[in-house]
Amino acid sequence: MRLPIFHKTTAPVLAALLILAAPGVGTAESLAGSKGDSRYPVYFAPGSTGGCQKSYKAYVATGSHSAYASTPFNWATEFMVCARANASSQKAAETLALKDCQSAQKQYKVKTAGACGIAASK
Repeated sequence: MRLPIFHKTTAPVLAALLILAAPGVGTAESLAGSKGDSRYPVYFAPGSTGGCQKSYKAYVATGSHSAYASTPFNWATEFMVCARANASSQKAAETLALKDCQSAQKQYKVKTAGACGIAASK
């Protein structure tokens, strides 16, 4: 003797078990909140102000391919130059961020901060 309720609930229960058994199948990983590939540590002095901290936080928060370029932090200098860029690929974002950082160095005529480099990208 078969119960009619059993036939109606079998398929949905098996489907739910299949979904729970393979949580990563078919879902794309979001880049939002990820620090990505770190080339060197990003550090900001306590109490420092400026756009670089905001730019880095925006880089981490973005969900697309992005890169953060900056001059290395140095206690002897009281400033650093930075740039952030979003693009369709990680490589393109790195190229744009590096170009923007170098452009900012020329605009502000900063030579003692060091060379721009990609600090992190995703």
